[in-house]
Amino acid sequence: MNFKVIDNGVTAPKGFRANGWRKGKYGVGIVYSEKNCTGAGTFTTNKVVAHPVVISKEVLKKNRDRLRCIVVNSGNANCFTKNGYEDGKRMISKTAELLNIPEDSILIASTGVIGRKMPMDIILSGIEETCRRLKRESSNHNFALSILTTDRFPKTLALEFEVEGKKVRIGGTAKGAGMIAPNMLHATMLSFITTDIKIDPEELSVVLQDAVDETFNNTVVDGDTSTNDTVFILANGESGVRYEECPDLFKEALHYLCRELAKMIVMDGEGSTRMMEVVVKGCASKEDAIKASKSVVRSLLVKTALYGGDPNWGRIAAAVGYSGAEMDMRVMDIAISDYRREVYLVKDGDPVDEEGEELKMAREIMKGKKVKIIVDLKMGMYENTSYGCDLGHDYVTLNSKYTT
Repeated sequence: MNFKVIDNGVTAPKGFRANGWRKGKYGVGIVYSEKNCTGAGTFTTNKVVAHPVVISKEVLKKNRDRLRCIVVNSGNANCFTKNGYEDGKRMISKTAELLNIPEDSILIASTGVIGRKMPMDIILSGIEETCRRLKRESSNHNFALSILTTDRFPKTLALEFEVEGKKVRIGGTAKGAGMIAPNMLHATMLSFITTDIKIDPEELSVVLQDAVDETFNNTVVDGDTSTNDTVFILANGESGVRYEECPDLFKEALHYLCRELAKMIVMDGEGSTRMMEVVVKGCASKEDAIKASKSVVRSLLVKTALYGGDPNWGRIAAAVGYSGAEMDMRVMDIAISDYRREVYLVKDGDPVDEEGEELKMAREIMKGKKVKIIVDLKMGMYENTSYGCDLGHDYVTLNSKYTT
């Protein structure tokens, strides 16, 4: 890699601070820049849309180069609720007052239960406490903890590279474990990214969308599209390096950051025990490759086979077959790997011997925590990689009691 992994997530880039507060199931987190930022965002395309998404779209439409802050709450999605828009604006107003910054410089996000009115006394109190903490110290760890819901662990990463002796940093923190699906044009969970590179908002929007399309939008936990999905990026220019000086390097680092955060999300899928990386190659078009790889990671039969450690290649083949991708079952290959060993389950359209050594090795591979599935359709030159997890008993248990 042309960059290195460093600590401190969203607080790693120069000029950014963050902190968070949590009490029971509710939390508040704030990311703050000491100087004005350019910013960009991608959002869910679910037609049932949360009020914070509506508000943040309005902010970005009016102001993309004087942004200062992101405020996010957990425990309540502020979606499909009476007066939810006004509640979101109250969150922004309180944050602006306490940090002495303009209201139109603040982006907002929420995550949690849909259809329940925001407990504004708790949330506003959380904003007050978070702002007090923010003024005392900066803590990416507290921020990462404050935004979790059913997540089992915080998801955070930061990278650093040099351009003519100057350091450029990108940091990210994400949350997500359920309601993760790729059937949208934009993001699939909550993710907050900061960088100290100098870049205009139009370019920032393009590079963010490209990164999201290749990473978060190739991620599936349960096939449900959330009402609140958001990815924000803020760039304050404090490194002294312009994007034009290192476009390829910056895009490479941003893609890596988003990909690793996406992997953390599927590894933390609600009730999950195993992660799968699905590579579908040899496709007639990029669209076909995307369809086929997403079809496999979305398949309930593939996900349950993964949970049981069953190398059921027939389920993989079937998922590719109904994806709509151009294919010929008589020539395709299917293989699985644990990133050390690779074994074919289907070669040139012929399945392996049911009593052979290949199937024995496949069973061993399927018992691992990470499984790579490789499908070669031999129809062209395009490929795509998607990420998913298994589906087991704990997913049903967790989601059957979500609001109780």
